[in-house]
Amino acid sequence: MSSLCHRICYRWTSLRITGLVWSSRQEIKVLPTASYGIQTRFGLDARQCLLTQKPWMLKSSKSSSSASNLPPSKEDGTGQFTESSIMQNTDDNHGKSEVPSLVKDIQTVELDVAPPHSPFDEISEEAALQTETSPSFPPISFTLRDYVDQSETLTKLVLLGVDLSKLERRPNVANMLLRLDFNRDVKERLLFLKDVGVDDHLLGAFLTRNPFILTEDMENLQMRIQYLQSKKFSKEAISSMVSGAPYLLNFSVERLDNRLAFYQRELRLNVQKTRDLVTRLPKLLTGSLEPIKENLKVCRIELGFRDNEIQHMVISVPKLLLASKKKVTRTFDYLHNTMGIPHHLITKFPQVFNAKFLRIKDRHLFLEHLGRAQYDPTQPNYISLDNLVATPDEVFCVKIAKGTLLDFEAFQKTL
Repeated sequence: MSSLCHRICYRWTSLRITGLVWSSRQEIKVLPTASYGIQTRFGLDARQCLLTQKPWMLKSSKSSSSASNLPPSKEDGTGQFTESSIMQNTDDNHGKSEVPSLVKDIQTVELDVAPPHSPFDEISEEAALQTETSPSFPPISFTLRDYVDQSETLTKLVLLGVDLSKLERRPNVANMLLRLDFNRDVKERLLFLKDVGVDDHLLGAFLTRNPFILTEDMENLQMRIQYLQSKKFSKEAISSMVSGAPYLLNFSVERLDNRLAFYQRELRLNVQKTRDLVTRLPKLLTGSLEPIKENLKVCRIELGFRDNEIQHMVISVPKLLLASKKKVTRTFDYLHNTMGIPHHLITKFPQVFNAKFLRIKDRHLFLEHLGRAQYDPTQPNYISLDNLVATPDEVFCVKIAKGTLLDFEAFQKTL
């Protein structure tokens, strides 16, 4: 047996071969080489040296198997090993212990790896039926419609009533939906919305307006519901608020708390009235505060309403806070400066700010044409703002103007 290995001295505890991995007290790294063998490295201390196994020792053959049973050899003084003991471990504490020969312990290892299957290999019909193929997504598309058949998430969202044509126009939403897994991401959040009180027939419209709730952390969603409950919002109120303002649950607890405090402070409302205000118009919690601050400033400074009048109007018509500044200013100017209606009468019927300006103007001019434009409650034939703008044309013409609908339509053509 030619040059088997260099003489080594090391501390031997256990040696086990599992496949191609050596297990011992030393650090082991297996580095693959050619198909005829492997190279194994041992991390040894200063008293140990490197053991290098020759490739022929790992070959599977009868000769190597029989050679492993030969007695060990000793060095003959010429640098070669003769038949004798290859190594023997000595331990100062435990005495001498015989270590099995490496050649004897190494089991026959098959190093040749079967080549991978070629896509052109013939397979049986049974194997072909058992082969699972993953759906192929179009590499690029300008519409989510091309992905519906391959995506379980998109398919079920469509069945819920989600309008994908609207979502795909929004930046990054299409890519976000394609990355979602229905069972992992969507299902749990749908069940959460149902528990909150969102009706089944509203889920599609809800997700169309706010698809980002599908990426919100469930723990955060639960915390926001618990916050609203701690502020004494009823279950019905929470359900109405979430359905009316889909982005409500995307807001942090701190932001919701700041919004409630803002309305309570600016409008000088108590807790119950603040709760009623945002329940009726939950968009107050999700929209921008800038137009709201601007409208409050306009009502105080430009229109001249007092704080208690503003409070009454906002409680009666919360939409006044979100109304267009131009519309509010134009309507008030016509009511107050043209029709001569004072602040306190406008305050009693703030719904007038929701009416169309042309409706107010046409009816006032018709009453003025008939000589019945009387808006002073202390005078006969008084006409309130409620009767002026809230009644249908037939009722207004007959009961308020004391005329006919044909007369009113003929008058409108002259304007």
